Amino acid sequence: MGLKSNLLTYAMTGIVGAGLMATPASAVDGIINEDNLKGIEYREVGPFRGGRVTTVVGVVGDSMTYYMGSMGGVWKTSNAGRTWENVSDGSFGTASVGSVDVSPTDPNVVVVGMGESPYRHVASSYGDGVYLSTDAAKTWKHIGLKDARQISSVKVDPKDPNTILVAVQGSPWEPTETRGVYKTTDAGENWERVLFSNENSGAIDMKLDPNNSRIIYASLWDQNRKPWGMRSGGPGSGLYKSLDGGDTWNEITNGLPDYLGKMAITPSGAQDGLVYALVEAGDDEKTGEDSGLYKSTDGGENWSHVTENRQLVSRSWYYMHLYADPNNADTIYSLNAPLMKSTDGGKSWSRISTPHGDHHGHWINPDNSNNQINANDGGATITFDGGKSWTSIHNQPTAQFYRVNTDNSFPYRMFSGQQDNSSVGIASKGVSGDMGEDAYITVAGCENAHVAMDRDNPRYIYGGCYLGQLNEYDSETGVRRNVEPYRELGFGVNPKERTYRWKWNAPVLVSTHDTSVIYHASNVIHKSSDRGVTWTDISPDLTKDQEEYQQANPVTITREITDSYNALLAVTESPYDANVIWAGSDDGMLSKTEDGGTNWEEVTPNGDNDGMINSIEISPHDPQTVYVAAPRYKYDDHKPYIFKTTNNGRSWKSITDGIPEGAFVRVVREDPVRKDMLYAGTETGLYISLDGGDNWQPFQRNLPVVPVTDIQVKGRDLAISTQGRAFWVLDDLSPLRQGAEDRDEDKMYLYKPELAYDARVGNMTMSAVIYYTLGAEPDLKEAPVKMEILDGDGNVIRTMTSDAKTGHDGGGSGSAYYIPANKGMNKATWDYKADKYSEIKDLYVLSGGGDNITDGRTMRPGDYTVRVSYDGEVMEQPLSFEYDPRVEISNAQLMEKYDLTDNIDASLRDITDSIKTARDARNQASAQAKDAANDEDLKKLAQAIVDAVDTWEAKVVSVDRTYFQDTLNWPDMVFADLQDIYRVVDAIVPPMTKRMEKRFNDVDARWQALKPEYQAILSGPVAAFNEAYFAKRNKVILASE
Repeated sequence: MGLKSNLLTYAMTGIVGAGLMATPASAVDGIINEDNLKGIEYREVGPFRGGRVTTVVGVVGDSMTYYMGSMGGVWKTSNAGRTWENVSDGSFGTASVGSVDVSPTDPNVVVVGMGESPYRHVASSYGDGVYLSTDAAKTWKHIGLKDARQISSVKVDPKDPNTILVAVQGSPWEPTETRGVYKTTDAGENWERVLFSNENSGAIDMKLDPNNSRIIYASLWDQNRKPWGMRSGGPGSGLYKSLDGGDTWNEITNGLPDYLGKMAITPSGAQDGLVYALVEAGDDEKTGEDSGLYKSTDGGENWSHVTENRQLVSRSWYYMHLYADPNNADTIYSLNAPLMKSTDGGKSWSRISTPHGDHHGHWINPDNSNNQINANDGGATITFDGGKSWTSIHNQPTAQFYRVNTDNSFPYRMFSGQQDNSSVGIASKGVSGDMGEDAYITVAGCENAHVAMDRDNPRYIYGGCYLGQLNEYDSETGVRRNVEPYRELGFGVNPKERTYRWKWNAPVLVSTHDTSVIYHASNVIHKSSDRGVTWTDISPDLTKDQEEYQQANPVTITREITDSYNALLAVTESPYDANVIWAGSDDGMLSKTEDGGTNWEEVTPNGDNDGMINSIEISPHDPQTVYVAAPRYKYDDHKPYIFKTTNNGRSWKSITDGIPEGAFVRVVREDPVRKDMLYAGTETGLYISLDGGDNWQPFQRNLPVVPVTDIQVKGRDLAISTQGRAFWVLDDLSPLRQGAEDRDEDKMYLYKPELAYDARVGNMTMSAVIYYTLGAEPDLKEAPVKMEILDGDGNVIRTMTSDAKTGHDGGGSGSAYYIPANKGMNKATWDYKADKYSEIKDLYVLSGGGDNITDGRTMRPGDYTVRVSYDGEVMEQPLSFEYDPRVEISNAQLMEKYDLTDNIDASLRDITDSIKTARDARNQASAQAKDAANDEDLKKLAQAIVDAVDTWEAKVVSVDRTYFQDTLNWPDMVFADLQDIYRVVDAIVPPMTKRMEKRFNDVDARWQALKPEYQAILSGPVAAFNEAYFAKRNKVILASE
């Protein structure tokens, strides 16, 4: 096998902007009016297992209220962690939170610094400055420092909420002038940088003295990351102290080592002058013995070394935080992989068990030291007993996923590796009926897994892990089997000395042409055709193979090797030909083979821009067309990079017009139904293009601002993985596939609904989704918008309308009686039910309230028509639905259910209408008896109606019931028995029990026996009253049949 060099540049006509200037109309033709996107919404899937949280704070004086900051924004609980609510959606420009603080004296003042501090190589993101709320997180205002990138700490002066200090860490990737400590005294109107060392040294920690807020401690960290490694420590690192509220600073390093790295600091609130510091120190080989915990009793003027305990300073770039108990001078907490506590001033330490490891933030209630909140890689968790017990982390949908894959189950399942946790498989609709631990399963691989399987038969699921680990999960037996191509864990080993170089999240895929074939990628591509028993390398090194970047991270102090540079990051098999494989590396090299790996050709776009080849999409419409996303954020370049070829890689053009800087692109996918409709997952959300990438526009809708890491177009859905908000799904792409951008803004339009399914999946009942646009804001006072469902014979079996009072209430399963009516696109649902039965007041039946409004029967699967009409305009579209494909039954068994449902429906409508008519007659008769006070004959005739209806009704309904629990005290009558059999048969999953029809026949016979009495009332007392009334007043007053 050989690698042919063929570095290509994109055609000049494809340079961003050039093509648009030549054809300005395309800027309009390729854009969808926002009104025509209304109604299209994303749905949160979960799982609700928390992701990394790096900052937490409680509200002084309110032990029920806390805030946390994650990669998915700011969250608040007002019930001590029982539930969490996002409070930043719609207000923030980025998702990654660095620090949150609440004024100790005014809980309405909340300050947030964006950009998490423990920055990882892959699963981390930047921030956009500082946000302020003065109403306890109801509303927000951006108050500056938008170029800060990462913020490690924000502090509100307890004496003046307008005075805020911000510790800016700055960009991890490049030297920046924005680093240091900033101060505002006017709530962000003006900022002053009050502490700065150099462009490589950011402020990594900052704390106020609990007893004197004018005393402030801060640490600066001299560090830098590159795509191939990191540096920690340098001349800019140091500890600093201010005595005047941050206006001036003095370095306080007497007694500390000469060469410093990262440091954490915490003053004690229990003893004036007592300060603790965690110090990373050493030389260019390793963390030295001078690292560890230091202590000062004179406010930092002099330091003494307490312990060199390695647990306190290991992986300092990711952990190493320190918090002093505000009420005990000898008690301190150290945050690392474990949470540790010392009660003797740091001499000895013990571990505290929490729901998850890897700890990043902590807050201790100054009024009660046993009340704390902890931030860790599994979420935020609260204790009221000093760490003996903690609140759940399974109520926070903040998971960080690397990729998304799906199978063809019904409903389909979504898979990925969750950062700082395990791999996950979860149904795209809630089969389990809950959002807790039972809602998902752990499958193959670990936190960084690419997950792959035969989608049609997903028994064997494959998932990767760091340094080339790969295992197979048997979803039937639960057995896990190691199948990695070459076992060489290699922690601490220079990548150039390893046999293979593996990316942290190395690609894994199962062939769609031959599902026995598995691919795994290091710096070469490995192939197995026997479930991982034997492997063959089918490529040469497909990276730039730069040895100078394949050694221990070029750190000054901390040595860590868990990743490799010059490794493959994306591998894609052609859907047209199993021999065509494309591969992209983290150093910007793109290659392909067309003969199954015998020969390879380099086809890197734009020559060489060093961007990571993060996704490769071969067009489902044209094998010659390929899209590549190549972000360069590891060079502190946040511009979007998407490249497109229409000639199999011979030439490329850039296609990013409309995607702004800051929204760098991680993934691009093309819709398999509509050619040239592209979806781009960026650092701040989703974008869409309708013209092959020439023009892009936001496709955010209700999706929160969050990094989108992967997209899969799954049937009619868009399945999305995020880095901080778990999985999301856009359920129905049909309006876009049917040309939503072409709709006349002045006319109504009804889209053809996709094939739907009558299926109940746990906490969700599926419905037919119907989209329609209205050309103008409707005047509902004049006429409602009406939607009708017609059966195969053209009969209207369901009518849904909007009106002036409830026209903007959405439809939904079981309650879709009013449909939305807004200008632009609207979304309604049909739950496959016919119109409801007549409303009958004051009837109490099991599973029903006092006002009995029974849903209409569920219609049998088949072909229907949906009709929408408004203001003289009428449109129709065919609508079809099928029964739950998971249920294995014959068509005869299925029709048996619906035949019986039809019969029950006829009887139930008959009895319901009869009760309503009889009651109406009685009510009118009672009223007439009062009006005819001087006419004894009419009074007697009216009373005869009342007596007859009372007697008959007591045989039909349980009139003694006046409260819903009376259903346990008084027997059901025929109406309740009919309702019961109706509810059971309508909801039953066939085949039915053999005696279900017999039960209906028994109950119906009772009703048929009572019908003559009802008819006798109409032909007897009612007719007699009407005859007499007409003779005296020349009109009929009572209803009759």
